[in-house]
Amino acid sequence: MALSGKVEAEVEIQAPGAKFYNIFRKQLEHLPNISNEIHEARVHEGDWENIGSIKHWEFTVEGRKQSAKAKIETIDDDNKIIIYSIFDGEVSENYKSLKAILQVIHKEHGGGIVKWAYEYEKLKEEITGGSPDSYLDLAVKVTKDIDSHLAKE
Repeated sequence: MALSGKVEAEVEIQAPGAKFYNIFRKQLEHLPNISNEIHEARVHEGDWENIGSIKHWEFTVEGRKQSAKAKIETIDDDNKIIIYSIFDGEVSENYKSLKAILQVIHKEHGGGIVKWAYEYEKLKEEITGGSPDSYLDLAVKVTKDIDSHLAKE
């Protein structure tokens, strides 16, 4: 795998795209109650929903509990896109930069598509922490957990 690159995934969801997007836009603090992959979420700086705000997360990647901070870099409500810069903890030990890009596309007849992309630049070829694909797998699992949760509402 190269020192820098991008990994992407799409997940079809049954929940309305707007409801799914709203979880990330306005209800992030509920993720530990929705997904077993997320163990803790708290505001480190700012608040839950504005650009520049930083959250502290604890989660499982590759079977190991890890922690990191995520800063909201961009919010585009019209196109349902949020970009996070992920740093600190194991991430900073292995990556010069790691960005998570979430886009939610509403489907006209119900449901939607959730697109995740991770853009990364590793500090060195061989890293000891989670691979970009592992972070992408975590995002896909959390997406499915949220979709299942919203289906119960």
